[in-house]
Amino acid sequence: MNRKTFMKKSSLAGLAGVLGGGATTGAANASTSGESTSRTVKKGVNDHIQIGFIGTGLRGRNHVNNLLDHPKVQCVAICDIDPDAIDRASKIIEAKGQPKPTVYSDHERTYEDMLAKENLDAVVIATNWRWHTPMSLAAMEAGVYVGVEVSGAFSVDECWELVRTHERTGTHLMFMENVNYRRDVMAVLNMVRDNVFGELLHFRGGYQHDLRTVKFNDGQGGLLYGEGSYGEARWRTEHSLQRNGELYPTHGLGPIATWMDMNRGNRLTSLTSHATKARSLKHFAKQHPDGGPNHPYATKEWKLGDVVTSTLTTARGETIILTHDTNLPRPYSLGFRIQGVQGLAEFDYYTQRVHIEGVSENHRWDAGSEWFDKYDHPLWKQYGEEAANSGHGGMDFFLDRAFIEGVRRQEPPVIDVYDGAVMRVITPLSERSIAEGGAPQEIPDFTQGAWMHRSPVFGLGDL
Repeated sequence: MNRKTFMKKSSLAGLAGVLGGGATTGAANASTSGESTSRTVKKGVNDHIQIGFIGTGLRGRNHVNNLLDHPKVQCVAICDIDPDAIDRASKIIEAKGQPKPTVYSDHERTYEDMLAKENLDAVVIATNWRWHTPMSLAAMEAGVYVGVEVSGAFSVDECWELVRTHERTGTHLMFMENVNYRRDVMAVLNMVRDNVFGELLHFRGGYQHDLRTVKFNDGQGGLLYGEGSYGEARWRTEHSLQRNGELYPTHGLGPIATWMDMNRGNRLTSLTSHATKARSLKHFAKQHPDGGPNHPYATKEWKLGDVVTSTLTTARGETIILTHDTNLPRPYSLGFRIQGVQGLAEFDYYTQRVHIEGVSENHRWDAGSEWFDKYDHPLWKQYGEEAANSGHGGMDFFLDRAFIEGVRRQEPPVIDVYDGAVMRVITPLSERSIAEGGAPQEIPDFTQGAWMHRSPVFGLGDL
């Protein structure tokens, strides 16, 4: 048994205690360094990366497809309890000319078998939200570099647990927020670093996406969620029934975090949230051809407000407004705004506009493309053509390449465990704020003061 295998088996043997024990929120129970403390992570470049995938649904297969285009990456194992998802992923792997991976599909915790048996360098987790934290903890305990898909957390405690496990084991975790790599988002980052907007004051973003046909989906357009349904309707809809808060903060907050230097010279400090009444899912069920006024879904008391609005504050005195809107009819929008003392930008897929004092005509907008073309990020200039077919307009190319380069070099990822903890904690804090009538909630400092001397890294250098 080699040392790496021994470390994995030893770590997994003690995993039940990590996952089963109660986490305690607070500075007294967290590392005070904001960095790994217990062991030295190996350095140098790894030119042969053995990777496993936990969750091979649509999002997981996106990662399989992109990562296996990298010449240094071999998929050695895949894990999912859905036979169809396994079959679809296996066909992608075969089409890439790779050997057949070991399949883990026996039971819900079979990912633990994969982590114990396989000599993995990295793992990508793309399962439903409830499994993100336990799977990430298990992988870090096994010494495997983690890439985990985005979601909000279920508690403040689990965010602390992710941070503490990283600091104790020295194993890295990348929070895989792809919107950070959107072309216009990175152009705005360039504008920020060139001080185009002047001192920054205010940001807006959100997840505004009509998900009604995602939440109710039998695979053929029918009105169904839960058992027997298709895709995310199997699990995501239940959150709308049971929870009221900012359930998906990261697409809006991730880009803002890079502009405001979150955890790297600045940090989030407090949050207040409010929600409208919940009406749209009832209305949708009433109007659906398979539904009607007496359909069970039309009479349920859905908990998630149709529009949830959260206001966040920062240590440097900026404000952020996040909007969650997934139950109403609307075009897709992340609704970005960045505003400083010299001007602002408002942009989305359909509208891009910029006003800069002394450059733009008074009280008039410039076309956003004029500015975004001028400040196009060097990474997009270099890799834009190669990225074109990777998914989500090219964003996924940069996300997956950044992940694998972190693994190759065994370096901290550009969106690290501290960033992930802060973005994920917005969800339970928003739920608490709404339940308390909009009461302010303190946002924990997961870096324990290290944010004051950590330097920005996102979008700097090559992939």
